[in-house]
Amino acid sequence: MNPSDRRFVQIADALRETNAWTNNEWLCRPDLVAADKLLLVRANMDPQHCHPFHYHPHREEIIYVLYGRAEQWVGHEHRILSAGEMAHIPPGTIHATYNPHQEPLVFLAILSPANLPSDKAGDPDPIDVSTQEPWASLRKDFKVCKLLG
Repeated sequence: MNPSDRRFVQIADALRETNAWTNNEWLCRPDLVAADKLLLVRANMDPQHCHPFHYHPHREEIIYVLYGRAEQWVGHEHRILSAGEMAHIPPGTIHATYNPHQEPLVFLAILSPANLPSDKAGDPDPIDVSTQEPWASLRKDFKVCKLLG
């Protein structure tokens, strides 16, 4: 179906991908619906896994927990978020999502804009800073996390 004609995305229509951090179900992006300003992905993170410190140079993000608990970092601050709780991440803000718990973590990541201006469209996103200080040692007293693959 042409994305400009689609108004609903049911689970069978979700675009699935696995990356180093999560198994994703994309529900809103420009190749699914005529979304110019919003991206929505349901991310499934295994126990003891994470998406280490990174940032999106030009995108704002909300992390909304559906199931499980997230050790969510925004800058140098972190909270344990449970189902129904969220974190707001302004563009260019370093953040990370960890699941040091025994249960899976399922969350929605909502990012905006979906389409970047042409002069920024080729910029890398996300940008990993997890091996740079102070991010590399910020969690030194916490459980180590794994990546997929």
